[in-house]
Amino acid sequence: MDAEIIAVGSELLTPYRLDTNSLFLTGELNRLGFHVRRKHVIGDRDDDLRDVFLHALERVDVVVSCGGLGPTEDDRTREIVADALGRKLKLNNEILRRIQERFRKFGRTMPEVNARQAMVPEGAEPLANTQGTAPGLWLESDGKVVVLLPGPPGELQPMFSREVMPRLSRRGANLRLFTRDLRITGLPESDVDQRVAPIYKQYAGTETTILAAPGEIQLHPRVWSEDPAAATKLLDEMVKRFALALGQNLFSTTGESLEDVVANELQEHRATIAVAESCTGGMLAARLTNVPGSSSYFRGGVVSYSNDLKSAWAGVPRELIEAKGAVSSEVALAMADGIRRQTGSTLGVGVTGIAGPGGGTPEKPVGLVHIAIADEKGTKEREFRFPGTRDRIRHQATQAALDIVRRYFLYAAPAARA
Repeated sequence: MDAEIIAVGSELLTPYRLDTNSLFLTGELNRLGFHVRRKHVIGDRDDDLRDVFLHALERVDVVVSCGGLGPTEDDRTREIVADALGRKLKLNNEILRRIQERFRKFGRTMPEVNARQAMVPEGAEPLANTQGTAPGLWLESDGKVVVLLPGPPGELQPMFSREVMPRLSRRGANLRLFTRDLRITGLPESDVDQRVAPIYKQYAGTETTILAAPGEIQLHPRVWSEDPAAATKLLDEMVKRFALALGQNLFSTTGESLEDVVANELQEHRATIAVAESCTGGMLAARLTNVPGSSSYFRGGVVSYSNDLKSAWAGVPRELIEAKGAVSSEVALAMADGIRRQTGSTLGVGVTGIAGPGGGTPEKPVGLVHIAIADEKGTKEREFRFPGTRDRIRHQATQAALDIVRRYFLYAAPAARA
């Protein structure tokens, strides 16, 4: 069965507000067997709202909207949908009582304008909102379903799970979407596609999407099927073939982040890590500690932008900085080994570079980053040239540093065992 999603709100057509509800709704609808054909972002103009709802109902079985159910004059979704379906709005006294009670609970009197949220189209079924004042609405017309949900994600998501999912599950087809989430680093998008396209083209009835992000490529093979066992077997076969084609550039087949993969390696090998960062400004330490339980493997880190603190905190000899420059392979190696010795960790990582937008030279341009890793047996370093903005360069540098740690365990895991 087919569905469309309509995100309502003029603020979504500005650079200040992002529609994230559609991502959540797409995933939930796919799991219920609905194929999302279109997504719309519509401002608060009556004509635009009416047109998008009417045209969606001509095409698909289910229309799910989010937003426009608030108490203010620009919240017009319920009125427009009622008018488009030829329904009158009537005051629902039970909903009005619940809204009034919610205000009393917080020691306030309900403003008169909130009574608009208790207006319900004829034949509509209200959907309880436990997190806010705006009830959702379930409407049926000529075999089609229209679901109106509030815009705040904290209200929309529990309402969908509790009120909408059980109703839609009774209407959904046996067909379900099965998918996998592969993560690759160290290869550009075109190289990934060149390696995997000859594989996924052999599987009729499947779809494979390749998505690019800074320092990472995501690969999503998908198949719609009524047979979970057959779909799982098919995707398992595709993933095995993708893994052979991508080699060690593939770091996850289950959608894990690179920091999650590195955390697992560190914990499995009972290893600890410390970092000395310059151009990344603590971003590497932040990613390593984003993972719950990171205190078991992360010993600490320093952000040493100044040369003095590279020496004081990471043990980099001053004469080395003077001779080679702060952005150099030699300094990165010294940072990695110095922070390892200072903290007593199994591994040390050093990052130094030029994130821009200024500070580059012909010899050392913006985007040049040196990343080193050290253990008790020695140090290794790699030089990178990252394109893009300051934020993009810094993120790619942390991605590369994490990947160096991941590959360390592929090549030298026995040396890391405690």
